[in-house]
Amino acid sequence: MNENEGAAAGPAHLPVMLNEAVQGLRVRENGTYLDGTFGRGGHARAVLARLGPTGKLLLMDRDPTAVAHAREEFGGDARVAIRHGNFADLADWEATRDGLDGVLLDLGVSSPQLDEAARGFSFRADAPLDMRMDTSAGIGAADFLAGADEKEIADVLWQYGEERMSRRIARAIVARRAEAPIARTLELAELIERTIGRREANKHPATRTFQALRIHVNGELDAVARGLRAATDRLKPGGRLAVISFHSLEDRVVKHFLRDESQLPPVRRGLPPPPATTLRLRTIGGAQLPGDEEIAANPRARSAVLRLAEKL
Repeated sequence: MNENEGAAAGPAHLPVMLNEAVQGLRVRENGTYLDGTFGRGGHARAVLARLGPTGKLLLMDRDPTAVAHAREEFGGDARVAIRHGNFADLADWEATRDGLDGVLLDLGVSSPQLDEAARGFSFRADAPLDMRMDTSAGIGAADFLAGADEKEIADVLWQYGEERMSRRIARAIVARRAEAPIARTLELAELIERTIGRREANKHPATRTFQALRIHVNGELDAVARGLRAATDRLKPGGRLAVISFHSLEDRVVKHFLRDESQLPPVRRGLPPPPATTLRLRTIGGAQLPGDEEIAANPRARSAVLRLAEKL
């Protein structure tokens, strides 16, 4: 689930498009399903409730805190297996080797990660500027800003945040860090506001920068691309893939992947025919959006897009 700091936060830990996603998976009692983004388990509980005694539910999350919650709640259920890791690496998990009947990916940052100020995802509270989903690996946002050159910072803000003022912000960051490292969320947010001012109603000027840094620090778009390939590899024929995305960048990765795996490339007049392609998926309907009732109950759902596909 992704953040738009310009709008009021919704109730914490509400699974987005729960019914649509679980129905889209077409859960069978004896099937094997993988939730690659456990979070706090909203979707996982709904899938598990539909499984019989021989069904299996595999749970993954890159966030150690989420994994701890999963083990506390589901560790005693023989139908459940739990792994700390990035869903991009799901095919490396021995438990997936026999194939999966469904894979669910709820992309982006989770509500608990946003709501826990100390994680550094949000500029609504002062905290260390970290933003790592897996706090046991990689470098945080503060370390990235301390070590990257001005062009690299600007490129990240433009590519992952579509921030039009990326160069101006990067220049301000580099000038500021020459005096002292930028180590806190509010420190960075205030610097951005002073640098570019308030341009959009109901949206803090640091929103795009925080999104960009989070995506970069966590390698999110690469993880989505790798995870989609891994999920498709592991799905059994007839198995379902359900992906919920929250901003245009990740949804574009999902949409293009599903198109490439479900449609033959076009034959263009005057050009050699494209190489033979084996299609692996068929899409199930088009993009689904949350209804007005869900958005009213959980404003964080407003940007969600659900896409479904089935393994051929």
